[in-house]
Amino acid sequence: MKNNFITYFLLAMLMACNGVDSSYNKPTQSTESDAAVEYKEAAETQVADETLPPVETREANSDYQPAFKGQTRVAGVKTTTPYKVVLITEDLRSPWGAAALSDGRLLVTEKAGTMRIVDIDTGQVSEAISGLPEVDDRGQGGLLGLALAPDFESSRMVYWVFSERVKGGNHTAVAKGRLADNEARIEGAEVIYRATPTYDGKLHYGGRIVFDQDGDLFVSIGERSDRETRVKAQDLSVSIGSIIHITTEGEPVSDNPFIDLDDALAEIYSYGHRNPQGLAFHPVTGELWSGEFGPRGGDELNLIKPGNNYGWPVITYGIEYMGAAIGDPVIQQKEGMEQPVYYWDPVLSPSGMTFYSGTNIPEWENNLFMGGLNSSHIARLVIEDNRVVGEERLLTDKGERFRDVIQGNDGALYTITDAGNLYKIDKQ
Repeated sequence: MKNNFITYFLLAMLMACNGVDSSYNKPTQSTESDAAVEYKEAAETQVADETLPPVETREANSDYQPAFKGQTRVAGVKTTTPYKVVLITEDLRSPWGAAALSDGRLLVTEKAGTMRIVDIDTGQVSEAISGLPEVDDRGQGGLLGLALAPDFESSRMVYWVFSERVKGGNHTAVAKGRLADNEARIEGAEVIYRATPTYDGKLHYGGRIVFDQDGDLFVSIGERSDRETRVKAQDLSVSIGSIIHITTEGEPVSDNPFIDLDDALAEIYSYGHRNPQGLAFHPVTGELWSGEFGPRGGDELNLIKPGNNYGWPVITYGIEYMGAAIGDPVIQQKEGMEQPVYYWDPVLSPSGMTFYSGTNIPEWENNLFMGGLNSSHIARLVIEDNRVVGEERLLTDKGERFRDVIQGNDGALYTITDAGNLYKIDKQ
């Protein structure tokens, strides 16, 4: 009986965290530009139109109090524009990341180590693209997020994140390669970065990757989950539990915050992260945002600033999966550590995310859409002055684990699920 309970608990923890599972901007300081003013006014209008009760009604896992009003369980909002959800294909195999090609088709990674191209008009899924390095797809590992080079039309370069098995364990790695003209293989695949340290585990790889406006890369790296590794999220001499900023050759970007600090890795941009699986740039401010898994409760939305410490595992709004408090002392705020802009308890289980910059559904302009895994919905967040002021749950009727959400070239949203489905979300 005891063994059955332990097995059930470990499986539940795995599913909650991850399961079987472009704009090219660079973070900049916000300025009150005309565009920023317009986006603020639009956000105010969205919230003023209809204020609803918070979407979360379940009991929280803890009695921790937020640091400020609106940090969790804000008022609900509801989309008034009629929209439709169309199933494009059911034939993907545990997809993890997606990127839109110039002709509208989607390049998709699959957890087991393959890429495929999906025609969004016909639903046709290509044969597996060969030429990728082997992945360690045990647990939460595998082929993870991807990004197309800003000059993809001429270079055909693709960048991706994966868990690489090596002697002594595995680690998060970043690779690049050229998509062949016939789209059948990746040519010249090359690993450009490997997270440290290598660890023999199956959890918390992070795995999102985005380009900034200068053509450099931001990559999220998890802290590998176990108690012996989670503390290293506070250690600048290793890269687990961080968001890194590197060139396309895998080198630190020259203006990184720790570039001149002897005891720190120069590629680290921010640290104190648990398992960030979402990265996206705000289309107006150009600021980098991240979605991050908490433990049992305490999933976070963070505004990423250079050199900042986001607190894990010293501060958290979550508890251990078995119910114990986290930290010694148990605290949720500490000077020198960043507060999340927003947190969820119970969890959203946030994976891929995107800001909406299309015009098909005007009331969604500059809203953030986050794929929820264990929560089985997509979260729509209205953000004003870097605070969440409204929340809506979309696609709750599908019962799916939403692994990634992107905006296509046609202004529609596309989402992939762990079950292998691709949906299009657009106005009616």
